[in-house]
Amino acid sequence: MTGFRLGCVLAAAITLAGCADKASKEELEAAKNTIVCHLNGERLVIRFDIGEARMLMPGGDRIVLYQVQSVEALRYSNGDLELRGKGTEFSLIDHRTAVQAPLTDCAPYSLPKQ
Repeated sequence: MTGFRLGCVLAAAITLAGCADKASKEELEAAKNTIVCHLNGERLVIRFDIGEARMLMPGGDRIVLYQVQSVEALRYSNGDLELRGKGTEFSLIDHRTAVQAPLTDCAPYSLPKQ
């Protein structure tokens, strides 16, 4: 490979690598609607979308809950699990086991620093 070609290949690789580090518009928008909490000391990520809340559970399971009308607070459910909350105070209710667990340390999600 000639010096000129090698230079072009390296320049292209550096340019592409620079583009890969920047968050896309979609990623930035999704981060605005996402919070991170702890459930029994483990990280739980919740992304709010139109009419639903998508959760990434500590074990890696993905769960979708659908918005339920509520006058007092946010409320999402899929029949088995229910998410309720106000502001940054949330609790997760497992209707199969009748266990209600508070979510702690809830805060807005921030994209990793590039």
